[in-house]
Amino acid sequence: MNNFKEKADKIWEVANLLRGDYKRADYGKVILPMTVLRRLDCVLRKTKQKVLDALPKVENSIESAKDKVLNKVAGYNFHNRSKFDFDKIVADPNNVAANLRNYINGFSSTAREIIEYFNFDDQIDRMDDPKADILFRVVRAFQEIDLTHMDSMEMGYVFEDLIRRFAEQSNETAGEHFTPREVIKLMVNMLFNEDNEILTTAGVVKTLYDPACGTGGMLSIGEQYVKELNPNAELKVFGQEINPESYAICKSDMLIKGQNPSNIKFGNTFTIDGLEDEKFDYMLSNPPFGVDWKKAQKIIKAEHENMGMQGRFGAGLPRINDGSLLFLQHMISKMKQSGTRIAIVFNGSPLFSGSAGSGESEIRKWIIENDWLEAIVALPDQLFYNTGISTYIWIVNNQKIDIRKGKVQLINATGVKDEELIEEGKLNVNRFWKKMNRSLGNKRKEIPENGNSKGIGYITQLYGDFQENEFCKIFPNDYFAYWRITVEQPLKEEEGKVVLSKGKPKADSKLRDYENIPFLREDKNGILKPQTIEEYYQREVIPHLPESWIDHKKTKVGYEINFTKYFYEFKPLRSLEEIKAEIFKLKNEVSINQENVID
Repeated sequence: MNNFKEKADKIWEVANLLRGDYKRADYGKVILPMTVLRRLDCVLRKTKQKVLDALPKVENSIESAKDKVLNKVAGYNFHNRSKFDFDKIVADPNNVAANLRNYINGFSSTAREIIEYFNFDDQIDRMDDPKADILFRVVRAFQEIDLTHMDSMEMGYVFEDLIRRFAEQSNETAGEHFTPREVIKLMVNMLFNEDNEILTTAGVVKTLYDPACGTGGMLSIGEQYVKELNPNAELKVFGQEINPESYAICKSDMLIKGQNPSNIKFGNTFTIDGLEDEKFDYMLSNPPFGVDWKKAQKIIKAEHENMGMQGRFGAGLPRINDGSLLFLQHMISKMKQSGTRIAIVFNGSPLFSGSAGSGESEIRKWIIENDWLEAIVALPDQLFYNTGISTYIWIVNNQKIDIRKGKVQLINATGVKDEELIEEGKLNVNRFWKKMNRSLGNKRKEIPENGNSKGIGYITQLYGDFQENEFCKIFPNDYFAYWRITVEQPLKEEEGKVVLSKGKPKADSKLRDYENIPFLREDKNGILKPQTIEEYYQREVIPHLPESWIDHKKTKVGYEINFTKYFYEFKPLRSLEEIKAEIFKLKNEVSINQENVID
């Protein structure tokens, strides 16, 4: 961890060379591609000369054959056959631009394509311009930063830290690019918790997909998790990313790790599904919170209307300013019939936004009635870099184990709210989060990663045990369903006579009201039992509105998950004596302070 921070700080210092010639918001256009180039340069250092020695033997071969041979010599899925590297470029300060271009063009096609997504050639011209004349200094600064011994995880941290800093400089949303590593680790733990096959079987091959993969953090941690527990298993990773810089970083990481870089697609997942015919065993994602889908509206609506449930968005369309549930529908369309598990991060909106009959409610209804929603975990606030809001992990599974069928597990991992009471020892130690020594943007808390007594281990245990306690509740699917009924009252003349229409009372639109009636209600013993609309209406409405009736033609079924309500703890109000005592104490303190001022 310290190594990552040291490297990130050194790379960030290079941005000082750009001051005056670049706006702060544009620093990333240079620093990110240069970091990727330097990373590739360091990885290939040991075998660079071997590649150059082998080059004459395949010089006249077709490009694909040449790449195949030289990749094998390099020991990776890519190579560089230019005579230059960072050391040799710096050794010739008068020809940096030409030599740097020669070096970039020397990469095999897969690596060269990555650099092209940065549009870096324009930045070479800009830095080499006599008015700026900073190209040599920038290349030399990177040549002095050794990234040879950085593993994939550490480099992921470096890139994400840089992106966060650049996003803060330009007031962009860093959270669209990556997810805190401890959140991903928790998601991965839960995703693989009940799958013994990939964790124990030799030679098993599974697939993992992220439709908004960013720099690839989720894919990397998923792959690492499986390798640590079962070195003989293979997890093939797939993803799609709309941001060109994040896409290039992700793809470069796949190259270095030996994954197939062609499994990572570029573009908007909603408009062009780069992996249209693929199904996956596991899926992970942290789609952007509250991002509108206006640009993709035409294509999404057309698919919804023309393809229905044969397409990706048949269940419903959420409001235009939040496409979160579109991502989940897209992922569900890629589930295998044999079984797929999904872990996705949302803010609170997908839990309850939209009344019965709305797009959001219809999507929740579709998921829960198909018995795919397995669990939801409420996370502590202030975990993410660009927002302090509360977030939730949804686990979706189309092949639940028997004990989970027909049920949804809710875990409240928000932890103790009052930090002062924890520090004073008046409350038990918080099991779910700890305060960071130094904030990173809006991120002021982190989930501990080690041990089973708190943090990731404890939350994973709560999930795996599947037993109710103060942090965990388990409900039948119908618990989240309700009827939304329309209650009408008669229109009356001034003297109080009911106005009739075709022999029946005419409804007064001004008195129209609505009621949400849960499918289930608790009896005196706290046992959930089904109820009918009529039972509820006679019990709760008629005593107050004896002349009212239900317009059954307007009744709709809705689904919502009121997470806070389920874990609400009543706190008794303070007594009058306690409040009076506090007031008198404050008055005495004020009087003493005033006397001291006069003296």
